[in-house]
Formats: sequence, structure tokens, C-alpha cells
Amino acid sequence: MKSKTPIFWHPILETLQKCNTLKTLKKTHAQMLTTGLSLNTYPLSHLLTISYKFSLTYALTVFNCIPSPTIFLYNTLISSLTHNNQTHLALSLYNRILNNHTLQPNTFTFPSLFKACASHPSYLHYGPPLHTHLFKFIQQPFDHFIQSSLLNFYAKYGKLNVSASLFSQINQPDLATWNTMLAAYTNSSDSDMSLEALHLFNHMRLGSQIRPNEVTLVALITACSNLSALPQGAWLHCYVLRNNLKLNRFVGTALVDMYSKCGSLNLAYQLFDELSERDTFCYNAMIGGFAINGHGHEALELYRNMKLEGLLPDAATFVVTMFACSHVGFVEEGLQIFDTIKKVHGMEPTLDHYGCLIDVLCRAGQLKEAEERLREMPMKPNAVLWRSLLGAARLHRNINIGEVALKHLIELEPESSGNYVLLSNMYASIGRWNDVKRVRMMMKEHGVKKLPGSSLVEINGTMHEFLTCDKTHPYCKEIYSKIVEINRRLRDYGYKARTSDVMLDVEEEDKEGVLSYHSERLAIAFALIASASTLPIRIIKNLRVCGDCHDITKLISAAYQRDIIVRDRNRFHHFQDGTCSCLDYW
Repeated sequence: MKSKTPIFWHPILETLQKCNTLKTLKKTHAQMLTTGLSLNTYPLSHLLTISYKFSLTYALTVFNCIPSPTIFLYNTLISSLTHNNQTHLALSLYNRILNNHTLQPNTFTFPSLFKACASHPSYLHYGPPLHTHLFKFIQQPFDHFIQSSLLNFYAKYGKLNVSASLFSQINQPDLATWNTMLAAYTNSSDSDMSLEALHLFNHMRLGSQIRPNEVTLVALITACSNLSALPQGAWLHCYVLRNNLKLNRFVGTALVDMYSKCGSLNLAYQLFDELSERDTFCYNAMIGGFAINGHGHEALELYRNMKLEGLLPDAATFVVTMFACSHVGFVEEGLQIFDTIKKVHGMEPTLDHYGCLIDVLCRAGQLKEAEERLREMPMKPNAVLWRSLLGAARLHRNINIGEVALKHLIELEPESSGNYVLLSNMYASIGRWNDVKRVRMMMKEHGVKKLPGSSLVEINGTMHEFLTCDKTHPYCKEIYSKIVEINRRLRDYGYKARTSDVMLDVEEEDKEGVLSYHSERLAIAFALIASASTLPIRIIKNLRVCGDCHDITKLISAAYQRDIIVRDRNRFHHFQDGTCSCLDYW
């Protein structure tokens, strides 16, 4: 007696898998209809999945013709829609499930939906209501797939406390879950989260049997980039080599970016030159490294070499290359690159590209042209562009343009202290003290407080943070004594404080004292005490370096024969033998 053909295997299903056009798919579909195979859920799920590869419309038509689709078929189509970024349709199907009194979502429904909600910022707000549906439809404890999808959703949503709580509830996180949590910390705008990523990795390495892969390493190396943590970044590089992990273009690009952002440009370029795989992203990292470290010639040369190798520049390529031009005064080159975005590459310039263009003109002192270009933009200028104009107005002492820029900035960012400080410093530099007081009053009226300067310095693998006028460090007494020694020693080099950089209601003789205790000076003084005289001093500052601190750091590098590398909010400054890599152009 012949047995029935198993529903999980049928010649027509083999034919279905081999379909390579919509025409052959329709023929196979017809065979399924005539043989009755289309009445079974399993063959229908295959038909839906393969139909979607050729035509979304056809897949939806097939689904809508099924008299009573099972939850399995709903899940199949939701998964396909999510995988192809059709989030609105996936959520629409979920609503059909809710409106169908004979169906109920199951454990396979929700992971795809959480992935869909995390796919774009406009859908994130659907996630929390879905989370409540879990408690209604799914019995606890939730399985690993639901836990992981929830964690990933909240990580993308920026709710890291929720992600961390969910992570702690997973008994044995797999590698993908560890990677999700590490990437969430690393990609957060909060710099402390990058430190948390490194702590989490230590827990993973010492407390679990999970072995990191290249995705793990990219997240960790990126965390080191954010922190300018060179020793930890170099250790990770060694970890890759020691454990025979693949130094692919993703890990390589992350390492190039890390060395660049730690101020070790030679190591960055050496690694870049040795990589067997280099794509546009890798070139962008190296061009960006040259740019933030003030090597405009090298950045432009690499940009040309990239095109000679047949790689097409993307939107980020133009940003980093124009950034390089702006920081070394290559006005013509910057304008030419901007013009090629549309004329040569057929791309519409974005707000970031216009920002670079304005910055190129501003830093070269071409404020009138910068203002004209800014007003002629096809989109509304944002605060970054007006701040570039305000900063240039301060540098070139153009009060009229500075006041115009500040007016727009107050409308866009009424609570940002940096904008007021720039204008106040501009007034102070030309002795308009009544206007300085007026700006102070404006700040009070808007409830704005000046953001305190903070600096990080790494000593023997430990990060030390200093605030302006900080007296909380255990070596506070020694640091302040060192400051006195530095000031006394630098007077022999002709140092005179730029007291106009102090926006405070204090007497003139007290202003020099205020400048002496800016956060980066405390960090440098501590490094001179606590680190070997042969080692460079590496500082990370949250604000733009002020003119007086820039002057004094150049002199310290000469007087104490120490290389000092400062990464401020905008760029790197490499101080050596009394000069700075920015050539006083920042």
C-alpha cells in the first residue's frame, strides 16, 4: 500500500525552490492550486516567502486569497516584510491579527515586530505598546528570542537603562546579545557609556565562555575611540592578532579610526597601508583622521588616491575632506570639492556639506560670502552653521555678523551657553565691557549657565577627570603647586595671560588666576607630576580650547620638552617644541 506523500516534502516544493522568475513562480503556484497543495499551511508559507522575493504585490495577493490564514502564515509574512523594511505593512498585518477573534499572536510574532519598530526612528513609539501586549498574550518567562528582540529594540530606542535591566534577566546571553548590549553602550551620546562597554567586555571575557568575534571588537574599539583610550585600544588590536581573529575591513576601519582619534596618526596610517581590504568607509576613517589632526595635504592626497583606485566617494567622504580643507585654510580646494558633489557625482549636497562649506569660508575670514551662502541654502540653516559664523565673527572681530549669528542661535538654542560665551569673548577682546555684561544678563534671563570645562588625562591606564578650578583630586595640593611653578617658569618665555578670555565679573589681577586653573591646565600639571618625562601627555577636553590655554600649552611643550596632544570639541592639537599642529588656525 502506497503511503501518502509527506506534506513537508513534495516535488512541487522542490520546483518552487528553483523558481527564478515571477513567470515560473506563477506556473508553480498554479500546480499547487490544482494539486490541492495550496490548502496546507507549510507549502503556503514557502510560497509566500518566495513570492516576496519577486513581487510584494503578488505575495500580498496570495496571502489575501487564503480563506483563513493561520498565525504561522501571518508570522511568515510579517517576518518577510520586516526583513525588507516594510514596517508599516508588518504593523498593519499585526492589527489584522488583533482584529481576528480566532487568532492570537504567539512567541514567533513579536521578535519580528520589535525588529520592525527598531528599523526607523518614526516607528520607535510603537515598541512600548507592543511590550505591554507581550504580558497579555505570552506566558512568562519569555523565551530567548523575545528577550533578545526586546533588548535590541530598547537599545535602538536609546533606553539603555531598560536594555541593561533586560540584559541582566537573560541567564546565558549568546554572542549576538552581548554584541547588542556592547554596541548600545558604545553608540550612546553619553561618553560614560563607552566606559561601561569596556567594563561589560571584561565581565564577558572573565565571567562567561563566550568568545568575542569581529562584531564585538568593532564595538569595543569604537568605545576606545570615544574615550581616546589608546592603551585599551592597542590592547584590543593585540587581542585580534593574538587570537587569530580576522582583521577584516570592519575591524581595520575601527582601528584606523581609533588610532586617529587617540592622536596616533602614524599608527593609524601604518595600519591603513597594511590592510588588504580597503573600502570607502576605510578611506573615510583615514581621511577624517588626517583632517582632525590638521594634516590637510595628506587628507587631500588620500582623497585623490581613493578615486584613482576606483572607489566612489560617498556623502561622508565629502564631509571629512572638506573638514580637512577648512582646518588648514584650503579655501579653493574646499569650494571645488563642494561643487563636485552635484556636478560630478550627481548628489544633492546635504546640510552637513553646507556646514563644511560655511566653515571653510568662515575660517578663512570670508565672512560676507559665508553669510550669503548661508542665506541662499535650499534648506533652513541649523545651529551648527550659525555657530560657525559666530565663531568666525569672534575670531575676525566682526561684531555685526556676530550679533546676527547670535540672534539666530538664541532662537534655535536658547539654553546653549557656548553661543553666549563666543559673543561675550568677542566683546571682551575689543574692550566692550558693557556689552559683556549685557550678554551675561541675557544668559540669566534665559536661565543659561556656562558649561564647566572638563578634561580627561590617561595615566598608567587610568583616566583622571578635572573640572575648572577643581580641588577634588587626591593630589590637589601637588597639582596646584605645580601650576605655580609652571606660571613662574613660563614668564621666562614671555608668557602673558589673555585675560580677555575670562567671562567673569572679577578684577583684572584675579583673571590670570582663573585662567591658571582651567581644566586642561590641571590635567597637564598632574601629568607632569605623575607620568614619565618621555611619554606624551594626552588630554580630552569637552569644550573648544581657549586662546590662552592654547598659548600656554605651546610654551609648556617647549619648557618641559613634552609632547602634548589635546583633543578638544572640534579637533586635535599636537603641541611640540613650542608649536601646534593647527598653526594657530582653529
